[in-house]
Amino acid sequence: MATNIHHTTNNESNKTLHPNDRLLRWPEVQKRVGICRSHVHQLAAQGKFPAPVKLGPRASGWLESEINAWIDQRIAESRTVGPDSFKGGM
Repeated sequence: MATNIHHTTNNESNKTLHPNDRLLRWPEVQKRVGICRSHVHQLAAQGKFPAPVKLGPRASGWLESEINAWIDQRIAESRTVGPDSFKGGM
């Protein structure tokens, strides 16, 4: 369910994608992050989750590198010491 992409840009960050970066469709994203679609879209609207890439009128995908970075950030925040160390995001 992932799509290889070779030369496109993300309008929000205007970065060139690495040739090995993939677009993940929703089922793969959900398996990786473990939260429901509506919550993912809510977090994306708040800037707390990577925004989806529009693939067509009824299709979206997420950059694998951005999903991995989001997961890494959640892990790092959960490992910091102190009761107020979690900055949100879920």
